[in-house]
Amino acid sequence: MNHFQYKNGELFCEDISVSAIAKEVGTPFYLYSKATLTRHFKAFDSSFADVDHLTCFAVKSCSNIAVLSLFGSLGGGADIVSGGELFRAIRAGIDPKRIIYSGVGKSVEELRYGLKSGILLFNVESEQELHRLNSVAAEMGVTAPVSFRVNPDVDPKTHAYISTGLSKNKFGIPINESLDLYIQADDMANIEVKGVSCHIGSQLTLISPFVETLRKVKGFVGRLEEKGISIQYIDLGGGLGIVYDDEEPPHPQEYAEAIKEEMSGLEATLILEPGRVIVGNAGIMVTEVQYTKTNRGGDHEKHFVVVDAGMSDLSRPSLYGAYHAIQPVKEDKAVFQVVDIVGPICETGDFLAKDMAFPRVEQGDLLAVLSAGAYGFTMASNYNSRPRVAEVMVAGDQFKIIRQRESMEQLIQGESIPEFVEK
Repeated sequence: MNHFQYKNGELFCEDISVSAIAKEVGTPFYLYSKATLTRHFKAFDSSFADVDHLTCFAVKSCSNIAVLSLFGSLGGGADIVSGGELFRAIRAGIDPKRIIYSGVGKSVEELRYGLKSGILLFNVESEQELHRLNSVAAEMGVTAPVSFRVNPDVDPKTHAYISTGLSKNKFGIPINESLDLYIQADDMANIEVKGVSCHIGSQLTLISPFVETLRKVKGFVGRLEEKGISIQYIDLGGGLGIVYDDEEPPHPQEYAEAIKEEMSGLEATLILEPGRVIVGNAGIMVTEVQYTKTNRGGDHEKHFVVVDAGMSDLSRPSLYGAYHAIQPVKEDKAVFQVVDIVGPICETGDFLAKDMAFPRVEQGDLLAVLSAGAYGFTMASNYNSRPRVAEVMVAGDQFKIIRQRESMEQLIQGESIPEFVEK
């Protein structure tokens, strides 16, 4: 359930109309419901209440510090993949001892930052990273807490671009090659082996790939124990899907029951990295119709609705061919027509929807792009020199801008014209 509902024909976020917010903030903008964020986090986290666990929100899915701070206040940690995300999590007030650091390309500076911050775990993804981390830790005179991200080669049955647990993917270490690395790490003076980590993909709508993964991890933990290597943490990653269109993902409670059953016999803290399942349907993107047009050619015609948000603001449709439901902010029972809803970017691939049956709209109408809370603003860019949009959070009948819209001056911040190109 989310808190975006029509009241008397007008879309509301909690107790305030989306139109009222747009009038003050301008468009486009991202809009998050605090009540929905809270509800979804608690629904997920409480499903594991009867086992020792840590819910580390996937910062990459929605990285605004107001959102991170909210989850931190609810007892959550953070799953990060860059030094910038570590900075955000700490600035949001999340305890470093509730932060885990994944990612295939950690730099020396990022490893040093994580060690200095005292994070809970580094999820190491290659042999070279292990040696680099040991070297950096030795230079600093500290010990690095480590899990290895093992690749279980499980098909998550999701989009190829967001599948991460197959042997052909860049992530992690093949599970059948990981034992030797654990043995190496166990002998290193500045490495402390603490866990096993895995992550097989995103937007999964079946429980079976998670169970198969955990089963493989359990077997691997047994092999580690035979070598005298004890494991304190098992990180199962994230990836639980949401409803965008007609998907039927499992409820977090159903997912949790299956995981807890398979965890039986393992004396380790379970780490979970939910992202999309918490924030996806807790946010929308609001955009305004700029033009409507019809292109006619031969025996056909094509209808377009041109809005002020494009692939630089929400890239998922262009990048993945992903579906997002789109609704008028003011409900209308008018005649529908099949349209492409497109943005202002100079790319043919700049679209939010293709061949969508949609009520006839006019210049100035507001549209709401649903299920935009995850991988929306975090994947935005300044392509075509477009300022990134505002982010807004609603709580009851009030709202706050939690990220100001970028200004033109901010677009060129840090740039300069050297003397040798000046006339």
